[in-house]
Amino acid sequence: MDSTIVLILLQDGVMNGAIYALLGLALVLVFVVTRVIFIPQGEFVAFGALTLAFMVNGRMPGTVTLLLIIGVLVSAVEIIAAIRSSNWNGIPKTLSWALVLPIVLYLLAPYVVSTETSLWVNVLFSMALVVPMGPMLYRLVYQPVAEASVLVLLIISVAVHFALTGLALVFFGAEGWRTPPFMEGEVQMGAVTWSAQTFFVLGTCGLLILALWVFFGKTLYGRALRATAVNRRGARLVGISTNMSGSLTFTLAAAIGALSGMLIAPVTTVYYDTGFLIGLKGFVAAIFGGLISYPIAAGGALFVGILEAFSSFWASAYKEVIVFTLIIPVLMWRSFRSHHIDDEE
Repeated sequence: MDSTIVLILLQDGVMNGAIYALLGLALVLVFVVTRVIFIPQGEFVAFGALTLAFMVNGRMPGTVTLLLIIGVLVSAVEIIAAIRSSNWNGIPKTLSWALVLPIVLYLLAPYVVSTETSLWVNVLFSMALVVPMGPMLYRLVYQPVAEASVLVLLIISVAVHFALTGLALVFFGAEGWRTPPFMEGEVQMGAVTWSAQTFFVLGTCGLLILALWVFFGKTLYGRALRATAVNRRGARLVGISTNMSGSLTFTLAAAIGALSGMLIAPVTTVYYDTGFLIGLKGFVAAIFGGLISYPIAAGGALFVGILEAFSSFWASAYKEVIVFTLIIPVLMWRSFRSHHIDDEE
């Protein structure tokens, strides 16, 4: 192995590591706010990539119908809850994003889906189709059991993962897809040629991480999420709705997952079940940070990406085994350094 090969592998590793960093941050965010180990995070990666791929090729994505179905279910659940509690105050707001928005997108889709549509319009429309599924999923599945134990929430997450994987197969089929790169061209850096797509991915990941830092540090909703992450009971006592926090957290997780899928689709063929492996590597990165530390999770993600790239060169048949086996020493290291703390709930 010469220096040129090393630099090429580093390029691939850093780009993949940036994607895993975003997914790791999303997993940490969901866990610290809701105590949910969000196994289905990878499904949003697949949904985002496949929705964009279908639109780019002029085909109607299955998420148009899927979003409408889930929206109808959420609206029905909210109406039933309002009837039982005789409280109709939140119904107009819920119907606006759970029913009206999916109907509008469903009606607009035939006019937007075309091979002549701009890539950036396709990206925005794909995000509009996938991101609302996050809060809808939280309302249907997690909000009713928000006070359950972490183990119960984990079991539910596994079930949701299998359900979403099955839905992805139904609405997208078993065929793999790729999307065109967001940026064409190459940049010569020494002995290695870097693609412009790599710099686009790294820049987008950096901007998104910076935006999340500003959101959590400078905005009211971001501080509310931080308060909920620190102490759920204390947040409720000062008037912060944990339901609102959970819904907003799942919205951010869905947005991060969908965008990550769109970033990785130009360099990786995405199938209906591809998101699970990608999300699992983000989970490995999150384990580095103990599901609570953002910086350590981001550093772990870069390490995972680089390790995967070099493993694919030296032992491509075992690269997944090498990456996932990494969880064992990390868990042992964290178990030796941690002390038992009772769950506040």
